[in-house]
Amino acid sequence: MPVITISREMGSQGRYIAERAAQSLGYHFVDKRTIEEILSQYGFADFRQEYDAASSFWTRFDSHRADMMKMLDRVVQILARRGDVVILGRGSFAVLGGLADVLNVRIQAPLPLRVKRVMARQKISEPDVAEAAVKESDSLRAHFIESFYKVRWDTAKNFDLVIDTGKVPPELAITWLVETVKALNGRQGDAERTTSTLEEDRILANVVAEVLEYRPEYQVAG
Repeated sequence: MPVITISREMGSQGRYIAERAAQSLGYHFVDKRTIEEILSQYGFADFRQEYDAASSFWTRFDSHRADMMKMLDRVVQILARRGDVVILGRGSFAVLGGLADVLNVRIQAPLPLRVKRVMARQKISEPDVAEAAVKESDSLRAHFIESFYKVRWDTAKNFDLVIDTGKVPPELAITWLVETVKALNGRQGDAERTTSTLEEDRILANVVAEVLEYRPEYQVAG
């Protein structure tokens, strides 16, 4: 079955859309926590601690971080090869770019609207504080993608579908994703390169299978 990757701006409601799309399709929802668990079980026990130190992890260049990023990419590829997943973030659109059975989606919204949403969600009373948090998130995500994958995080050409939730209601966006995946599923025979061509690591694939079987198919936030 086709795979969906979701790249989103902070405050764009991208996580909500990703979770609900996974629920509607009966897919596994994969986020940072899922990948951390996979890598931890595989032997990268310090990945969570390193990755949580976001700014230092994303701006530091050394062999240890390079090895971690290779492993992160391998996990994304194994998840895609398994199929039936919605992958949130982690540069997955760049890792899986060019595959005919992967739908790469970007969720965005105007900055003022994102600031209002973040203020409401995080109970921030000062607009300046919320805006600073949103801009910092944008900067870190852009730097991460551009430094490792040499592509722009905010360029439409890197995605199959770009949705602005300032104009498109989340529920409509979810419907679009579900219908597009169904359409892709019906034409996979025409694909030149699909997730089935990705290299398989049986040990890592077994870890991925165990983690996904342990976790519910989807975990929808309220």
